[in-house]
Amino acid sequence: MKKMQFKTNLKCSGCIAAVTPHLNEAAGAGKWKVDLSTPDRLLTVEADADSGKIIQALAKAGYKAEPVAR
Repeated sequence: MKKMQFKTNLKCSGCIAAVTPHLNEAAGAGKWKVDLSTPDRLLTVEADADSGKIIQALAKAGYKAEPVAR
């Protein structure tokens, strides 16, 4: 299992609700979380998923994500 982080343009709990089904499909329920208190609105994913798949999942819901270099 790998840990990935992404900067997103999610702004509120409504945004998170919109991406939830897509992220659950791409990464798995309980395998991701969004920290809205950070300026980058960090999405953290801990799953055996491809980063491109995570970015596409957000795009399907109309949001953007870009990987954060670690």
